[in-house]
Amino acid sequence: MSPLSALWAALRVYAAGAAVILEQLLRRCRGGFPEPVFAPQPDRVAIVTGGTDGIGYSTAKHLARLGMHVIIAGNNNSKAEEAVRELKEETLNVKVEFLYCDLASMASIWQFVQKFKMKKIPLHVLVNNAGVMMVPQRKTRDGFEEHFGLNYLGHFLLTNLLLDTLRESGSPGHNARVVTVSSATHYVAELNMDDLQSSACYSPHGAYAQSKLALVLFTYHLQGLLAAAGSHVTANVVDPGVVHTDLYRHLFWGTRLVKKLLGWLLFKTPDEGAQTSVYAAVTPELEGVGGRYLYNETEIRSLPITYDQQLQQQLWSKSCEMTGILDVTLRYPVSGQLQRSEARCASHCLLGL
Repeated sequence: MSPLSALWAALRVYAAGAAVILEQLLRRCRGGFPEPVFAPQPDRVAIVTGGTDGIGYSTAKHLARLGMHVIIAGNNNSKAEEAVRELKEETLNVKVEFLYCDLASMASIWQFVQKFKMKKIPLHVLVNNAGVMMVPQRKTRDGFEEHFGLNYLGHFLLTNLLLDTLRESGSPGHNARVVTVSSATHYVAELNMDDLQSSACYSPHGAYAQSKLALVLFTYHLQGLLAAAGSHVTANVVDPGVVHTDLYRHLFWGTRLVKKLLGWLLFKTPDEGAQTSVYAAVTPELEGVGGRYLYNETEIRSLPITYDQQLQQQLWSKSCEMTGILDVTLRYPVSGQLQRSEARCASHCLLGL
């Protein structure tokens, strides 16, 4: 990416954000974002990544209020202790706990999954929420560009390692659910399969948008594999909108100034931003339904290229290579639509069926 391309990427991201902010302002003038009401969810277990603050904290709070056993996955022990204490007090639910998981470290993800599985409990909801936004160029502990490595690859590995537990926990009429948080920036993103690490010319805006695009492609491909295998697990992707959180500290100073002065009016609150994640996690309307892009609790179309099954497969295979997961789907054709029998066989191998 040339310097001019990096500038163009930044302008596109800010334009996408401005469009979302305008839509949110108009909606707030028409009545805002009323909180949906859901039935209690006793005896169900959820993992929320990045649940110590922002949208993740609000997501964990709403799930805990519904009676779920909520496990927060994060990389800040002191912040997590405070978050767990506050969540228990706010929700009157003692089944809230924290397990350390640094999504920028493959070893930490493996350790988290091992500790979770040692609990011998089911998993009904996985909310892939954590992320960084437009940070300076830096790498994860495994050498990946941080946006791609943490936002995308970390959740790719985590989800794959938990699929067997999700599959065992789902049942007819009560599917387990994978909810992945993307963003409207995916609409202006480009996926460079030849330079997923953004090493040629780094743009924090382009790298962030690319990671969010990758999450959409991943979710659609995962849903295809789950459906072909007949698993009682669904995968959907959500767009929280532009939300008033601490993620904006690396943005252009003008954006930070607008947030400080007018954030109360233009931006969603974390509770409002979490509504679509909670909706995707528990609503009966999505029982058995996957492969959807949800915004304001409504299905909308994502970027057209996200429906390209060949690109989905290419990204999946590359991600398997990067994370060290066996990609059994490589033995089957990826051009065009897989034959149903082939897709089912590949999915059965991948999911351990």
